[in-house]
Amino acid sequence: MKIVGCDLHAKQQAIAMVDTETGEFTEKTLAHEGNQVREFYAALAGRVAVGIEATGAMQWFLQLMEEFGIECRVGHPAKIRAKETRKQKHDRRDARLELELLIEDRFPTIWMPSTEQRDLRTLLRDRHQWVKMRTRVQNTLQAIALNHALRYGRALWSPAGQKALQALALSRYTSQRRDELLHLYVQLQKRIQELDWQVEEEAKQRPQTLRLLTHPGVGPITALATEVFLGDPSRFANGKNVASYIGMIPCEHTSGKRQRLGKLTKEGNSLLRFLWTEATIHAVRKDPELKRFYRRKLIQKGMGKARIAAAHKLGIRLWIMLRDQIDYKEFCRRGQQRQCGEAHAGMPNYNSGPALQ
Repeated sequence: MKIVGCDLHAKQQAIAMVDTETGEFTEKTLAHEGNQVREFYAALAGRVAVGIEATGAMQWFLQLMEEFGIECRVGHPAKIRAKETRKQKHDRRDARLELELLIEDRFPTIWMPSTEQRDLRTLLRDRHQWVKMRTRVQNTLQAIALNHALRYGRALWSPAGQKALQALALSRYTSQRRDELLHLYVQLQKRIQELDWQVEEEAKQRPQTLRLLTHPGVGPITALATEVFLGDPSRFANGKNVASYIGMIPCEHTSGKRQRLGKLTKEGNSLLRFLWTEATIHAVRKDPELKRFYRRKLIQKGMGKARIAAAHKLGIRLWIMLRDQIDYKEFCRRGQQRQCGEAHAGMPNYNSGPALQ
């Protein structure tokens, strides 16, 4: 068996390889231009295991390993680096470290999404980018309208509001800017509607997403994103692990008897964290238990922290529905059957108020 530690970069990769049968050790650097990488891995005979650090430009390499039938393990960069005690870092040392961890079975492998999940993630990220561009255009047009005493608010995007904005008497360059932005807004709106339709069609074909859609306030985008970004729900031991994975837990610096909690870690997926927070606005209006929880936190912590706390609870609810493969009605039924006590993992306790029918 050949074990390869690979320090992957954008233009090249450093390799440390050992053959467990002969004991032969090899080190080299492969440039990504040309066919040097493909020829090297294609020439490896027998069983091969490769270990790399997770990086944003690794998808082509994973596809190449899959094409050759080579086992490729992706490791957590921070955990790999934490296992190196020396304050020296260069490509060859990194490759040797990964090789050493693979041989000693200490390589911190992380979960990787399937090809289908990666493709759906691309769809969701693509839509989010277009929405952010539309928001910037809307903010600019609102500023133009407010500077000329046109106070329509959200109604500015209605046909009447668009007509009023177009009718404003503006100077030459401001008029030119308004016309171009309005034209761009129409194009962005059309593209986002196309992507929304694609997301809805994907959601209809996925049973897990359909289960999440039964929760009040959760739409196709949030439901699909929850499924594809969380992946296999059984890999999380509890709700705290889910919140930590998404980055919805506070930073902590505790020493002795003094506990210090800071801002959110935000180490997880920013898009899913954003979608959960946005969905919370609608969920607290339709779910009685979540509404009571939000109002209680609103009094205790203020609007910002209350919204994050409700989004945290909503996200764990969705994870439970994925893990147990249940819909919202069954989720509520289980909550009603619970005895009075401390709720866990986002499970609602309906003993404190009227039960849902």
